[in-house]
Amino acid sequence: MGFALSDMRLRSATLSPGGAIARDHTGEGEDVSPQLSWSHAPEGTKAFAVICHDPDAPLVAPGGTYGFVHWVLYNIPASVRELAEGTTEHTAGKNDFGNAGYGGPMPPEGHGVHHYYFWVLALSDDAPLAAGLTLWELLRRIEPKLLGMNRLVGTYERGAK
Repeated sequence: MGFALSDMRLRSATLSPGGAIARDHTGEGEDVSPQLSWSHAPEGTKAFAVICHDPDAPLVAPGGTYGFVHWVLYNIPASVRELAEGTTEHTAGKNDFGNAGYGGPMPPEGHGVHHYYFWVLALSDDAPLAAGLTLWELLRRIEPKLLGMNRLVGTYERGAK
């Protein structure tokens, strides 16, 4: 399928599409992941992965990757359709802070508004993946197994009230 939007729907009780991310979900607050839920998974879905990426971060790595990765979560069974706020369930990958799990928005001061893309990806295979994968390692492994995906975008500006 490749990486293209599908009919899946991603929602959050704590984040409105295009809206500001609450301080509790940032590095300036409690730094807990937002609640997420999804529906309309493609037929044949056996697992999910969830990621959060900030393409506005002015970072380009030698391998050609860009932006800043805030969350990599995978090995989510097909029966799961929701992640609770602050979840520690499932398998955490490595974010660009160098930690496992969620690391909330905290763009450089004075850098303006950043956009944070929360993605849910439906996979045709539920073979377990090892903990600690980076976003780019995960994407290389799951691309041939991708059935569908969609996103929810939130914004954050450091120091904004």
